[in-house]
Amino acid sequence: MNKLAVKLVEASAVQSALRVISTEQSGLAALEEALTGPLAGSFCRAIDMIGKSSGRVIVTGVGKSHHIGGKIAATFASTGTPAFFIHPAEANHGDLGMIARDDVVIAMSWSGESSELHGIISFTRRFSIPLIAITSGEASTLAREADLVLLLPKVPEACPHGLAPSTSAMMQLAMGDALALALLEARGFGAEDFKVFHPGGKLGAMLTHVGDIMHIGDDVPLVPVGTSVPAAIIMLSQKRFGCVGIVDADGHLVGIITDGDIARNLTRNLGERQVEEVMTKMPKSVKRDTLATTAMAILNKHNISALFVTEADGTPSGIVHFHDLLRIGVA
Repeated sequence: MNKLAVKLVEASAVQSALRVISTEQSGLAALEEALTGPLAGSFCRAIDMIGKSSGRVIVTGVGKSHHIGGKIAATFASTGTPAFFIHPAEANHGDLGMIARDDVVIAMSWSGESSELHGIISFTRRFSIPLIAITSGEASTLAREADLVLLLPKVPEACPHGLAPSTSAMMQLAMGDALALALLEARGFGAEDFKVFHPGGKLGAMLTHVGDIMHIGDDVPLVPVGTSVPAAIIMLSQKRFGCVGIVDADGHLVGIITDGDIARNLTRNLGERQVEEVMTKMPKSVKRDTLATTAMAILNKHNISALFVTEADGTPSGIVHFHDLLRIGVA
């Protein structure tokens, strides 16, 4: 293939990608408009229905709705609404037993006529389990049987043949996220609650507090005002944080001596100096409840390698080094 042909193929591919994105954006715009009109009331009733439930949210769907539904269930679960996904085919072979009477079922089908959903639909009707439908099929079987319908606007698929679920899948995903995050806000689910469900990975690191990882007790390099610089240097060498904190008679942190301070004062006959003569006053510090990400931002902004952790009265209770933050995944 010559260069001209390659360029033509690349241009065609980019145009195709832009068309897909534009079409899906139009679908989301239509959904947004619907939420300012007829869909708003149904959406609010869905939030109320799920919020009042003492059970879990059961999400179900087939085809692309299966994959989207799994993600939506995971988003519910990670934001304070207990949820899981049940595949309709498995439900018809025993997994209906996983659905309890105090649960709420969200069934997704773009057409509303997915035959695989009939078992779950019948089960919810038999035991009066609340059923929310997410569909564009206003007169469909699913819509007729559901207690509440979140009717999605009918829009063209991004697929040039109008067949492969694309825009429809994007709209289902957006509706699911909207439900989960509206419930999050309604319940006052905050960062501390989020941390409970995300203890690992990048999110867990971002939500870790300095107090969870700081060094405490004898590990904290501290010397009192009046200490000789040579004694402080020994402490600095032993603790290996690259700094020593200076405390006054009341135990308040009043200064810091770093490797850099020692290097800058080598010409001053440090053997005869006391720490208050060379220390940097008012050192940067953080509280126990400071997020690890905030601590890293402070270190980066001021080009320093460690922060003392102080209590409300200004007394140091710990120290955190940038290596501690890197170790838990904050970068």
